[in-house]
Amino acid sequence: MKIGQTKGEAESAIRNAIIKFEQEFMGRGPEDVRAFIIKDIVLVRLKGVLTPAERQLAKTAEGIEMVRRLRQNLIAQGREKLSQQVDDIAGAKTIGLFTDIDTQIGERMIVFTLDRDIESTFS
Repeated sequence: MKIGQTKGEAESAIRNAIIKFEQEFMGRGPEDVRAFIIKDIVLVRLKGVLTPAERQLAKTAEGIEMVRRLRQNLIAQGREKLSQQVDDIAGAKTIGLFTDIDTQIGERMIVFTLDRDIESTFS
């Protein structure tokens, strides 16, 4: 965390890191990303994450499960890199990373749990 960095600046930096990660690992960025720091949690909401092929697959129950598994596997592969980026921005260690996707609305949530409350450290 940079000295004197505001909460909004940290949230924006996390948002940008997530966008870059999505572009590199998923092949395209989401339509909208918002990051929120809440005590020892970083909550990231991504809108418009599905590719056209994933939207087509998500029309069946089997396809929904396939999209979810694919997304979970990709996050697992990039977990260390993603956690390290958040750690560097937040100035704290990621101890948990949770994610889920709603294929009906094309939204994904990513939750990072940190080893300490960082919200209170911002100027």
